[in-house]
Amino acid sequence: MPLAILRRLRDRTPHSPQPTLPHGAGALDLCVNDPVGLPMAAVEIAIRDAEGRDVTHGRTDPNGRLTVTLQPGPYRVVVTSDGFQPARFEVAVVAGERTAPLPVTLELAPALPLPEAGQWRLDPDHSAIRFTARHIGLAEIHGRFNRFEGGLWIGERMQDSRVDVTIDAASIDTGVRMRDDHLRSAEFLDVERYPHLQFVSDKFVHKGGGRWAVQGVLHLHGVSRTIQLDTRYLGIGTGIMGETRTACQAVTELHREDFTLDWRKMLARGIAAIGATIRIELDIQAVRPE
Repeated sequence: MPLAILRRLRDRTPHSPQPTLPHGAGALDLCVNDPVGLPMAAVEIAIRDAEGRDVTHGRTDPNGRLTVTLQPGPYRVVVTSDGFQPARFEVAVVAGERTAPLPVTLELAPALPLPEAGQWRLDPDHSAIRFTARHIGLAEIHGRFNRFEGGLWIGERMQDSRVDVTIDAASIDTGVRMRDDHLRSAEFLDVERYPHLQFVSDKFVHKGGGRWAVQGVLHLHGVSRTIQLDTRYLGIGTGIMGETRTACQAVTELHREDFTLDWRKMLARGIAAIGATIRIELDIQAVRPE
């Protein structure tokens, strides 16, 4: 009986009409899933014409879907997501018609060769630690730390590896001397009391393809917090001197109040000097010691 009531209610519920197509156009509906059938959000989809020229591009929504309105004709669709093998296929768009949702399943990309087990030294001359923060709630401030050192210890299993990086807090550089002096002061980083930032991790979690989550502890401003670096492993190469190198890119977000950097005196004066969230970006190269 309850099922019968639900069916009657469903039948009486008006369905949302599909948006009207522009005159002479058609619509392409796509649905992207991972290898276990779960929808994939923020997947890049590029659509090209018969001559290979880009017509439009977009990203899937949280349900893994994307709908594109196009002029009639043949198209080539390219679906890409970091850590997965690209999918490419041909479609035809018909005027006044919507395609049935095209299911696309992305397979994991093969893993890149991993670094040889043992010690690797960070190369500061070919690495960068950058940050982005909001200034007075409007424009973004971009900066970097110019001095840092550290190393990687690659385990026989990559999951057993560890990393240790120490950053000179006084080397903060936003390109404006007065602002940098202020950031070094007791009101911000307080570099006299806390001269270094340090990140230590011994947990590497593979997320597919070249994607890794590096989970560890950041020591900043006298406070220690667990953070995660969303990391893209770039592989192994050979430098101009014949040295073996490995490289990665990583990002994370810090909440300044987690590290007691709330600067309440400034806020009380109505000066929102910097936003609550700071984005950290790393480009790292490491070399195998001779």
